[in-house]
Amino acid sequence: MMSESDFFSRSYPEARTKFLAAAEAAELDVHSEIHPLLGRDGETLALDVTRSGPMEAEKLLIVSSGCHGVEGYAGAGVQIALLRDPDFLAEARRAGVAVLFLHALNPWGMSWWRRVTHENIDLNRNFIDFHQPLPQNPGYDALHPLLVPATWPPPAENEAKLQAELARQGMAALQQAISGGQYSEPEGLFFGGHAPSWSQQALRHVLRDHATRCAKLAWIDLHSGLGPTGVAEPILAGDGRDAALLQRAQAWWPALKSTHDHSSSSAAISGSMWNVVAQECPQAEYTGIVLEFGTVPLLHVLQALRADQWLENHPEKPLRTPQAEGIREGLFGAFFINVPSWKEALLRQGREATQAAVQGLLAH
Repeated sequence: MMSESDFFSRSYPEARTKFLAAAEAAELDVHSEIHPLLGRDGETLALDVTRSGPMEAEKLLIVSSGCHGVEGYAGAGVQIALLRDPDFLAEARRAGVAVLFLHALNPWGMSWWRRVTHENIDLNRNFIDFHQPLPQNPGYDALHPLLVPATWPPPAENEAKLQAELARQGMAALQQAISGGQYSEPEGLFFGGHAPSWSQQALRHVLRDHATRCAKLAWIDLHSGLGPTGVAEPILAGDGRDAALLQRAQAWWPALKSTHDHSSSSAAISGSMWNVVAQECPQAEYTGIVLEFGTVPLLHVLQALRADQWLENHPEKPLRTPQAEGIREGLFGAFFINVPSWKEALLRQGREATQAAVQGLLAH
């Protein structure tokens, strides 16, 4: 009998080993898109892909983790538990649903305990048309010098100015300006990039191999860091103005939230990953969510991201100092709560959401 601790990890090699072992135990093959760089411990990095169900299946469910690197430790636990659950896999087979597991969309960030890719790109802001003028975010541009100061901890004057902006704008407006995506500061927060990242291109390869023949496509992208602690919030990963998509998603996940109507814990963002579906899988009727697992308060997460970015912007700082290790631990702790109750809630709600997707694909 496996316990919740058997599904979770604190290092990328441990998580990858558990994922590959779970796929092998389920008698599933694995294909790996190998990253050009090595991990923190010199290990190979990869987007690992395994599929339960035939390639010609008309109904496909994608369950992905690690879009935001360090958030992959939560998502991978859900994936490994599902792979270790023969009842879930059998339920999907009976429903005629193939399940595609994508482990560590951003393996570099997962290994190095960073939210971004090795290019400092937020993968979920990277799916824009780079042949067009880049989106502008003047709200972020004005805040950048305060968000990523020259020294850490920030001077008192810096923090006072940020608090004044919070009081002036309010939390929702400040969150939108900071996290909506920006394309002007490559060494800043929530940077969407100036070109497609390695992770974007690897994901496209996988979709071309696995998601161009299905008639119906569901996608659950597993995240952590926003919302009440231990609560999984299903956020529409699609255009909230698409009435048919919205109706399906609300039927499958009744607690559905959306950035379109400002009901979700997330800000509206540019360059979202779901944009790739219309480009690579235009034949499929698509229904998808980001499943966001709450951890710590939003300002706590933001402070951890600011410290992480400061450390990254100062490569001369040794990574083994108490300050650097404290920053890395702080970032990990902002996206993963290492207590049994949180992990148990994550597994339960992750399974419920995937079962709902299987039943939704079966019914529609």
